[in-house]
Amino acid sequence: MSYKILHIVGNRPHLIKLAPVSRAIINEPKLEQVIVHTGQHYDEMMSDHFIKQLGLPRPAYNLEVGSSGALRQIGTVLIKLEDIFEKESPNLVLVYGDTNSTAAGAIAAAKSNIPLGHVESGLREYDKNIPEEINKLLTDSVTDLFFVPTPTGVANLKKEGKEKHVYNTGDVGLDLVFQSETEISKANSILAANDLIKGDFVFMTCHRANNTASKEKLQAILEAANEINKKIYFPIHPRTLKAIKSFDLENLINKPNWVTSDPIGFFETQALIKNAFFCLTDSGGVTKESYFHETPAIITDVQTEWLETIEEGWCHVAGPNKSKIIEIAKSIVPGVKGKKSLGDGQASNKIVEIIVNFLSTK
Repeated sequence: MSYKILHIVGNRPHLIKLAPVSRAIINEPKLEQVIVHTGQHYDEMMSDHFIKQLGLPRPAYNLEVGSSGALRQIGTVLIKLEDIFEKESPNLVLVYGDTNSTAAGAIAAAKSNIPLGHVESGLREYDKNIPEEINKLLTDSVTDLFFVPTPTGVANLKKEGKEKHVYNTGDVGLDLVFQSETEISKANSILAANDLIKGDFVFMTCHRANNTASKEKLQAILEAANEINKKIYFPIHPRTLKAIKSFDLENLINKPNWVTSDPIGFFETQALIKNAFFCLTDSGGVTKESYFHETPAIITDVQTEWLETIEEGWCHVAGPNKSKIIEIAKSIVPGVKGKKSLGDGQASNKIVEIIVNFLSTK
């Protein structure tokens, strides 16, 4: 007997998490899969390019929700999933991360009485002012299988009384890094193409609404980067580019030491992280990928759910604070080498094995 897994994804980080899980499912004869893309990320480089580069199966459905407000996004996904669930009759729904698509998929599965697995469950920032925190709480409140990337995540769930079907699988993003070593090595050509010297540039990302919606915060981050006295490679998220233009901050990135670009592929991103002096980021993905590659990172968000990366000295929280960013940049040193707090690169295989065992006993 085979079981149908229905994945719900909506953005670039979801696709990164989906890729190794999808590959593991392809190698499991008891499972088949259907991918639903909500269209939360609709920019070609933020979505279609990643699907092609990572060799993912084409989504069977695209809900095309676009960049509307959170309630409209969630409502649209809920409505459209009803017909898809009825047509596909999945045995399990898998959601990823902490976006509006994640929360909507979780609610839809629960209301349809379909078992739900949450990849990257248990992470908490304990601040309901953060939209992603609400999505985490909503999703984990109805999850049946908790696939947790860190020991801290397991502890968080235990505090909430969730101990059944909680699995510390490690982070699926690490699986993809391990599986892509050859492609990442080839992508090192991006350094020479942009006159970057290994260990002598900063890789920067900035996309969180908390930073891009505020001129003061975005300006502080960009001004701090200018005072680091290193070459900056900055692939600009569409939301961030719009904010930079709106706030008239283009003069801060139109400088000789800045290399700006459209969003880039996964392999190129990993090559840049791996070879950077440090990363300057508000991305949870880049935070943990810096940890994977043993590259220090300064986090321009006010906190992170990836606590192990902080405790082991690889990542440092500065927030959108110019003086703190500069202070940390002046004292960057490597953290504790050799730790594997985010797993061993086998998370996706563990997840598939757990799913098969769970469905076989239902």
